[in-house]
Amino acid sequence: MEQEPEQDRAVNTKVHYLDFSQKENFTSSKKLEEDSENSALTTVKKEIFTLKPSIPVYFIRPAAIKRAAQFFLQNFQSQSNKSDVLYSVKSNPDVVVLRHLFDSGIRHFDVASLVEIKLIRELFDKEAKMYFMHPVKSRESIFEAYYNFGIRDFSLDSFDELKKILEVTNNARDLGLHVRLAIPNSHSAIDLSRKFGILPSKAIALVRKARMAAKNFGICFHVGSQCMDPAQYRTALTITKDLLEKSKVKLDVLDIGGGFPSSYPGMTPPNLQSYFDEIFDSIAQLNLDPSCRLWCEPGRALVAEAGSLLVRVEGRKDNMLFLNDGTYGGLFDAGVPGFIYPTNCLRIKGKTDLSENKAPFGFYGPTCDSLDVMKGPFQLPENISEGDYIEIGQLGAYSRSIRTEFNGFDKNLQIEVSDAPLVSMYLEGKEQKEEKEISI
Repeated sequence: MEQEPEQDRAVNTKVHYLDFSQKENFTSSKKLEEDSENSALTTVKKEIFTLKPSIPVYFIRPAAIKRAAQFFLQNFQSQSNKSDVLYSVKSNPDVVVLRHLFDSGIRHFDVASLVEIKLIRELFDKEAKMYFMHPVKSRESIFEAYYNFGIRDFSLDSFDELKKILEVTNNARDLGLHVRLAIPNSHSAIDLSRKFGILPSKAIALVRKARMAAKNFGICFHVGSQCMDPAQYRTALTITKDLLEKSKVKLDVLDIGGGFPSSYPGMTPPNLQSYFDEIFDSIAQLNLDPSCRLWCEPGRALVAEAGSLLVRVEGRKDNMLFLNDGTYGGLFDAGVPGFIYPTNCLRIKGKTDLSENKAPFGFYGPTCDSLDVMKGPFQLPENISEGDYIEIGQLGAYSRSIRTEFNGFDKNLQIEVSDAPLVSMYLEGKEQKEEKEISI
């Protein structure tokens, strides 16, 4: 991929170079944003045929970010209690994505580390409110968060963590303390209840002690990543109701966490509205005080379909394709949890057309590690070969955050595009088809 032509054309499109080790060869991403502020967005197909990229390319869809953010802000609403949508920063901490979320109305951020805290403060100063919802934190990070960044809300799941928070903050009286419960994750792709959370049967004493120490006391939980059954929230809220009745404490915040899903081949969840219906019907059974706030922490559901990753086929062995990115790069979830992603294959001019007949393929990543494998199956043209490109959808969540530099395969590019997502939880079939036709 020739660098000079890319640099010349970059000022006409929203291109963000992520390989900052070679930034002397490129215009800075900040300048590119300023120069292209009023430019029309490009399309995936145009960029492939223009750039013929040799490194992986992330395509970011601002319209998809806005659509998802507005859906949550409009639908996570209760008639009796005020509510807040907290974006889970770990799902995608990319600066461009964060700015689009902020511009779309997201003002609350679930942070899990000092790096995320500093990033949100640097981007949005005090216009954004942060919540330190990692249940086990270092003393240094608690100190920094409380004294240097003004964070007052902390989650915890043990007496030791409560003691740590109180000691570091010198028994501050303005704390928001949120006890995280371990609840069933049986209908989720990734179980998040084994590492964090206190069993409800053992939580009464901790709940009471946290209530006594807190200005604002909350209960939080997580139904697991990519929750496929809305009823899982009802189960969690029923457990919460039982705990509140037994502990007899006043609740200031009810945080239902994340887990809201996106759509993948073979893993199509119910309509998102059914999740909100289940949640608010269950919350109504809790008879919360009108002053109690409701929180949710979406990550995947806000950003997954807003991003795709373009990879190039470097070789083929039977039905296994060697790609220029893999599990140590942007495709971790395709390897370890074994997610199957929607794909779109493109072939540049000068070759025979791609076959309309599809066949199942697996992927090998570019590293020398034999663990760098993604079994799939990914349905692709049966005559796919070296030099063809595969756009892999639903990679706006976790792909960027889990990338590594292993084996030196860390080079990548990011471009904002106007294309519709490959699949969408927010667009009806007809709308999605029309948006794809417009982008082409």
